[in-house]
Amino acid sequence: MAALSTKILIIDDEAPIRDVLSASLRDEGYQVFLAHDGESGLQAIKDVQPDVVFQDIWMPGNIDGIEVLTRSRKEFPNVEFVMISGHGTIETAVKATKLGAWDFIEKPLSMDKILIVISNILSYQQQKEEKALLLNKLRKSIALVGEAPSIVATKQVIARVAPTNSWVLIQGEAGTGKELVAQNIHYLSTRASRPFVEINCGGIPEDLLEAEIFGIEKGAMPGVERAKKGKLDLAHGGTLYIAEISEMNKDAQAKLLTYLDDKKYRRVGGSELIENDVRVIAASSKDLDKEVKEGRFREDLYYRLNVIPFRVPALREHPEDIPVLVSYFSDNVASESGYPKKAISEQAMNKMLAYQWTGNVRELKNFIERVYILTPGEFVDVHDLRFAGLIDKDDEQGFEMQDLSTFRDARAQFEKEYLLRKINENGGNISKTAEVIGLERSYLHRKIKAYGIDTKDI
Repeated sequence: MAALSTKILIIDDEAPIRDVLSASLRDEGYQVFLAHDGESGLQAIKDVQPDVVFQDIWMPGNIDGIEVLTRSRKEFPNVEFVMISGHGTIETAVKATKLGAWDFIEKPLSMDKILIVISNILSYQQQKEEKALLLNKLRKSIALVGEAPSIVATKQVIARVAPTNSWVLIQGEAGTGKELVAQNIHYLSTRASRPFVEINCGGIPEDLLEAEIFGIEKGAMPGVERAKKGKLDLAHGGTLYIAEISEMNKDAQAKLLTYLDDKKYRRVGGSELIENDVRVIAASSKDLDKEVKEGRFREDLYYRLNVIPFRVPALREHPEDIPVLVSYFSDNVASESGYPKKAISEQAMNKMLAYQWTGNVRELKNFIERVYILTPGEFVDVHDLRFAGLIDKDDEQGFEMQDLSTFRDARAQFEKEYLLRKINENGGNISKTAEVIGLERSYLHRKIKAYGIDTKDI
């Protein structure tokens, strides 16, 4: 924050203090405003909304410096207060600090100290602004995309749940965006500036899972030569997202339940109880209610986690969001990979609307990225979707899959379509096509002959 744009308010009943301090600060390039008592100081804070306030503690009238601080911190939380006094006590300084004062400076004032305090405050405020900007950018990047009623309802529940510290259980099919929901809850909460740590129970061997979550002490297992922190340690003050919790073994389930009850845990092989503060958000692609009934998941842990239940809808339940998702993913691929944004034909969009996205939003996202890679032009039509792998059994223009009895037949069909497309892109120039796709010219000629491709018609 530049000095010229920094506003400083001085509240002091002693005119000499106001005059000397204001003159010195103006010489440093700061905008300076003055008030002579608590009442005028409160009004100046409202009118000026300064960055920093230097104010005397003891002032005549009904409103002293402590009262100004108390009232203003609630209404203007971004203003930093520095208390000044010629006859302050340690008790007064402690009280002011507890109420939110940045510092306490005794009179006679040292300009060197004043300038250092201002510099520290401005540095802190700049870092705070930069962090807020990054946080807002992050929140936009993880925003849930879609306006279907089920998605709107999900966003509304996130907004209500995020400010709390309640445990959350997210259920939904693979690829629906469970991790995205967890990230939204975290980054819209008061824990947003603290860590968001993830662990996927399905991707870690059963015998190592407990150590990954709770940490492990030196020598607790063969080959463990030093203590290692677990995900709970790393998430202190923030959020631990446990994906596919249905894959967690019973021992780890029991230990997690104990942590949720007591906020304390022991590392594997350790005796010391470690206390920390972590919000746990769990997710599962399996129906945990069914897992409980069939004895594969602890009932008490299920109900402990299920304080706030979430079910993320499958893409087939909100197909009206496909166009906006396609546009969103297109923008992302174009900006991240340097491609120009491609126009998608109405027929191609209808084809995507009719397609059964069994992999849900994740499958759609990956498919759009593939379309951008495989489509050289800036216009995407149905044949481009087919070439990128969107094969519908009812699509008369698609592969006749029922006639392709072997993998070899399917590969040959793909190769033929691929070569036709590439030769066409290169204007029928076989040498150029061979160079572009990385084949020897003679080998390409053999393929053309084998597939009966007539280059004269291209």
